[in-house]
Amino acid sequence: MGKKAILLLFVFCISLSVFAQDSRQKKLEAQRKQLEQEIKQINTLLFSNTKKKKSALTEVEDLAVKINLRQRLIRVTNEEANRLTQQINVNQRTIDRQRKELQVLKDDYAEMIRFSYASKSGQSRLMFLFSSDNFLQAYKRFQYLKQYTSFRKKQGELIAEKTLTLQALNKDLLVQKQKKQDLVSANQLAQVTYEKERMAQKELVTALKKRERSFASQIRKKQQKIAAFDKEIQRLIRAAIAASNKAAGKGNAAAFTLTPEAQLIGKNFSANKGKLPWPVEKGVVTLGFGTQPHPVVKTTKIQSNGVTIATPDHAEVRSVFEGIVLSIISFKGSNPAVLIQHGNYITSYSNMETVFVKKGQKVASKEVIGKVFTHPNTGKTELKFGVFQTSTPVNPKGWVYRM
Repeated sequence: MGKKAILLLFVFCISLSVFAQDSRQKKLEAQRKQLEQEIKQINTLLFSNTKKKKSALTEVEDLAVKINLRQRLIRVTNEEANRLTQQINVNQRTIDRQRKELQVLKDDYAEMIRFSYASKSGQSRLMFLFSSDNFLQAYKRFQYLKQYTSFRKKQGELIAEKTLTLQALNKDLLVQKQKKQDLVSANQLAQVTYEKERMAQKELVTALKKRERSFASQIRKKQQKIAAFDKEIQRLIRAAIAASNKAAGKGNAAAFTLTPEAQLIGKNFSANKGKLPWPVEKGVVTLGFGTQPHPVVKTTKIQSNGVTIATPDHAEVRSVFEGIVLSIISFKGSNPAVLIQHGNYITSYSNMETVFVKKGQKVASKEVIGKVFTHPNTGKTELKFGVFQTSTPVNPKGWVYRM
């Protein structure tokens, strides 16, 4: 491999590295802004209504959500600031190199100007040409003078170009340094707020420790109720699958027997994984998918077949994709839930206050299907949203855009 090819390969690798760094920096900035927005929403949705008296357990659970977001914000901002430091160092080295190159160019140009001044008279140039031994030598000397003039002009243009590049790099460096300082200052404030929130949570947890057994019992009862409701959802989905297979004479298949239209809807639903709209216009996830320890009673596990979303009072619920209303559940001791079928996928919307659709109805993407229940005592408005592949729950985070 020749020197030129090696140089080109090196430049290409450097360009890829710079692009990857810039891409990661933009991603971190977007994450930071999203987390800042989520914290604002949490403050509005869970901590602004001081008229509603929360139980100590609920207060600790809500604080845990905010503290978790604050930790993530600090972590992302730290990484963003560190990457900016790396970029600043790279830019500083580039500026130093450009300054040296510019100085060399200026020195060379000054030498050319001195040489040109010493031999600038037309007589000197004519003597240089006429002193040639033959016509060919005179022609070559003429071409040299011509090229020298052109080279001097290009050197002048290159100096001007290098000067502009250097000015742009210096300007970019100042912007990066200011941005880094802003990030560091914001992170210091976030750290102070985080410590205050953590101390408040610690005090509450200490007070609650004396009643841990009682709270553990409350949490278990609540989990049993949620588990019974989730079990009912899965039972209804399996019953619907069995009914579709019986009607088609296909026995006990694990999935729905679908019409061509339903197959297309299911295919489109799957193709939109990660791009589905939120089931509410505004909201923040307060409980994730899967098994996780309780923020107070660590020995007690919380199982969630979906995600819990805090949203404004009596918020409208929207279907995340086109489909058919499979069932409307009214389970004992719980608020209604709506199941919508999208081919072999089901989305569930639980803790509804009112339902605007009926079984068998076709719905469009983002169509309003009801409103979320707002608890009269706590003032909390929370939608439990789930995604099922046939009757198996899957993490909605992987399906909904930026969840």
